[in-house]
Amino acid sequence: MIRINLLGVERKQTRRVAAFDIGKRITLACSLILVLAAAGIGYWFWSLQQAALLVEADIVTAQRELARLKPIIADVEAFEKRRAQLEQRVGLIEQLRKGQSMPVALLDNVSKSVPDMLWLTDMQQKDADVTIEGRSTTLIALSDFVTNLGNSNFFKKPIEIVKSEAEAGRVENGTTAPDTVEFTVKAQLLNPPSSDGKAGAARAR
Repeated sequence: MIRINLLGVERKQTRRVAAFDIGKRITLACSLILVLAAAGIGYWFWSLQQAALLVEADIVTAQRELARLKPIIADVEAFEKRRAQLEQRVGLIEQLRKGQSMPVALLDNVSKSVPDMLWLTDMQQKDADVTIEGRSTTLIALSDFVTNLGNSNFFKKPIEIVKSEAEAGRVENGTTAPDTVEFTVKAQLLNPPSSDGKAGAARAR
């Protein structure tokens, strides 16, 4: 009698089919993972490109805005410079008003003693002592100024030059200014103001 184990054959076939199905599923899952990873990397790269394009566009816009604002900035700087000059002049006027205790005759005599090519930058008077600062283009002009002060019959002689320094000319807008001599002169009044405070200390620029 021949016996056939049909159950054993069927079991073997079932296992092979199941093993085949698991391998196929693993392959399919790996493929899906690779596809998703590739899609994610592609999207990330595309996002970086878009961000780079936005940054470049912002840079171009900023450069255009800077070019547009340059003339405005130059005008503002010129305005600020002009305002500073005007404020300096207003301060000078206020300082002169506060220094009205300086005798008018002193200012008159000093101004008349100023020769050509010389200008004053500062003058202080306290009691009998007068200190004058300024600039001149030549030492001859400075010598003439000191001589004129001595001949004014307003100051005691001698008039002392306490400082005389040459200063190189500055270059402005492509033009070189002439060399100047910065000086400080000290003198004493023949008739100093009284010490009751009416004349006091004064300063003019």
